[in-house]
Amino acid sequence: MAYVKWTFLAVLAALVISFLHYTLPQHEVVRINRVFESQVTVGDNAIFWQGPAAGEGEQGNARFVNFLETFTPEGKAVVFRNEDTGWGWPPYFKFDTSNLQAEAGDLTSTKDNPEWVVITHYGWRNEYLSIYPNAISARPVDGPDVTIIPWFNIVFLFGFGVFVLWIWTLVARFKEDRIEPLLDEAGEMIDSVEDRTSSLWRRLFGRR
Repeated sequence: MAYVKWTFLAVLAALVISFLHYTLPQHEVVRINRVFESQVTVGDNAIFWQGPAAGEGEQGNARFVNFLETFTPEGKAVVFRNEDTGWGWPPYFKFDTSNLQAEAGDLTSTKDNPEWVVITHYGWRNEYLSIYPNAISARPVDGPDVTIIPWFNIVFLFGFGVFVLWIWTLVARFKEDRIEPLLDEAGEMIDSVEDRTSSLWRRLFGRR
């Protein structure tokens, strides 16, 4: 039983951590090589794409999406999509896709004369699922070695930890005050039934 309990908790923790890692904002220092628009066909990976932009109607599975082609200081290619989140999830309330595309285009630079930019984004990049992180904002920085402190994530995770601890305390207190007394009563009842059964057995078969 203990294995089942800890396996369930481990799976639950993995799901929560994955959800938070996908949803919370992340920061990447990159050089923007180019910005472009490409038609994509959303299929089984639709959960990792946003719906139509704010003000647009349904467009089916095929639509045009803005992308940012970037490179890290180490030369690794990182491609971001640039989609509105609107009023949906995650709650970034992003409605300025076109503005961000224009700002990113203004920040493009070459490998020989790089201009470093911090892209704030959420989501994952996975080539097999054809999914891309969604860029939220872009701002220039002095160089590739700039230190980015994720203050929002620190505050959010601290508050989330306090909330989880509070829930854990409530559950433990409920278990101690309500569940354990019921289990004790059930155990006492079972012992009483066993004693009565043993006594009846001895009387019926003459064992005293």
